[in-house]
Amino acid sequence: MEIEDVMEWVQLADDDFDSAVLLNEAVRKHNEIICYHCAQAAEKYLKAYLTSQDIIPEKTHNLPFLNKFCIAQDNEFQNISTLCNMLNRFANDIRYPHKYEVNETDVKFSIDAVETIRNIKPVLALRNFFSIK
Repeated sequence: MEIEDVMEWVQLADDDFDSAVLLNEAVRKHNEIICYHCAQAAEKYLKAYLTSQDIIPEKTHNLPFLNKFCIAQDNEFQNISTLCNMLNRFANDIRYPHKYEVNETDVKFSIDAVETIRNIKPVLALRNFFSIK
């Protein structure tokens, strides 16, 4: 395991999540960008875990695809499959015109989903290892 790579994935994921939370507290909310940052955070947490298992993650934004590799290593990731499937619609297409209408419910779901993903045992263990809260 390349500790520096894992740590960087975790830090980048936390940065995306922190950005989503901060944008959600803004007076003028950009729902699409908030949900996009949540999908990015989820992707990076999954890639951090895969890297910690000496698996080089593919260059993809497909959360269900990445999660399948995580499940193969630790069945705990099965618990977030539905979240990955639902967050996936915000992973890339959201950044292009006229793709989705994103509302407050989507924002709340996205933030809550990433909270769950970042706190499942294997990801939380990585965050604790690097003392990232």
